[in-house]
Amino acid sequence: QVRLVESGGGLVQAGGSLRLSCAATGTIFSINAMGWYRQAPGKQRELVASITSGGITNYADSAKGRFAISRDNAKNTVYLQMNSLKPEDTAVYYCNAGVRSSWFRNENDYWGQGTQVTVSS
Repeated sequence: QVRLVESGGGLVQAGGSLRLSCAATGTIFSINAMGWYRQAPGKQRELVASITSGGITNYADSAKGRFAISRDNAKNTVYLQMNSLKPEDTAVYYCNAGVRSSWFRNENDYWGQGTQVTVSS
């Protein structure tokens, strides 16, 4: 079984910073893309940023210039550094990863349990 365990959420004032971490644990052969999504109350879940196993990144327009995604392949961990936070960044942030548990198995999509980020004005 594969689990994604997130940490680093919390309450921060506008203009502040937070760093989210997500570690994949369990039986892992390889991890393809990893990413961060968020869902605010009453809104659909949306992509914040993603990163391939080779380090190619993609950002939502709202995250460009403020957020930075990175990963440590040796630790099966992805990070999201969030700077210049705004109240509209308030949401539950979810980690996502495409994981193969062995060489003969297909890739499956996994989600973390979510971590709350609250930005006060």
